[in-house]
Amino acid sequence: MIKRSSAIIIFCITCLSLSIHAQEIIKPDLSNANKFQVVNRDISITQSDDKKNVVHLNGVPNDGMAWINDLKFEKGIIEFDAKGKNVMQQSFIGIAFHGLNDTSFDAVYFRPFNFQSSDAARKSHSVQYVSLPRFDWSVLREKYPGKYENSLTDNISADSWFHAKIIIDTDKIEVFVNNNPQSSPSVKPLNNYTKGKIGFWVGNNSDGDFANLEIK
Repeated sequence: MIKRSSAIIIFCITCLSLSIHAQEIIKPDLSNANKFQVVNRDISITQSDDKKNVVHLNGVPNDGMAWINDLKFEKGIIEFDAKGKNVMQQSFIGIAFHGLNDTSFDAVYFRPFNFQSSDAARKSHSVQYVSLPRFDWSVLREKYPGKYENSLTDNISADSWFHAKIIIDTDKIEVFVNNNPQSSPSVKPLNNYTKGKIGFWVGNNSDGDFANLEIK
């Protein structure tokens, strides 16, 4: 009886250990610009009472990103706060992951200038999944209209901070905004990228602010 009880205890401890490991939370250091590999942008970091360390990428032509040094991402949950602006075609902000290099990666990004648009078509382009270089937004919109981009379920100001939660698994990518239980959108990955670099992403002529990055 004692041996059996000991075996049960060991089994429970092992299961608890595996559960804790599965829920490991990584909080990258956002306080130092040297922690990033910056591509086609200037990076600056400020401190605020509510957001702690705020990473800012400036706006210049073409896309840019700030890869986090010494960090590889495979699958799990990515959460962060972001803030864009209400300027047409100059506010594309999000996260890049599974980065093989600076041109081959997956990304989920937002178009804040469409968040509250009165035009239904524009509003449906508020959040986008892409897989570069083959499946940029223009290719996806032409071949699969409405599948890899969507509107937000919440009414969010274009100039305000919002919280993004992105769940990435082998066969599914889901996007949740401001803790809304309804995903916007839920899609299958478009390539066989399984592991790679991760970092903040901004689009053509776009700047953006990022904070509170957590990876589970």
